Amino acid sequence: MQSLTHPRRRGANRIGKTLSIAIPVAIAALAASAAFAGTDATFTPALTKFTNFLQGSGGKIITVLSLASGLIGLASGRFSLGQVAVPVGVGIGVGTGVPIVTSVVTAII
Repeated sequence: MQSLTHPRRRGANRIGKTLSIAIPVAIAALAASAAFAGTDATFTPALTKFTNFLQGSGGKIITVLSLASGLIGLASGRFSLGQVAVPVGVGIGVGTGVPIVTSVVTAII
């Protein structure tokens, strides 16, 4: 069965669709201004406080609480590897995770 539209008409529809997408994209590209991601220091004080908290006494408190919850689970008689692995993971994450995440974010930005 043949199409009811003429072959030239279908080509015109494709060109019209392409232009209806291309023109707004071109206008948006020409109107866009430069973005400087590294120059904004809005959240630097909050980031510094949070980083210092996790690397200092806050990180130690989180690690101790995680270890205590693991020990309570062990004392209750149900042993699982997660009760040992989670406190170790939390300690490693708090101790070394913050500098790694900070350096990755700085490298991306």
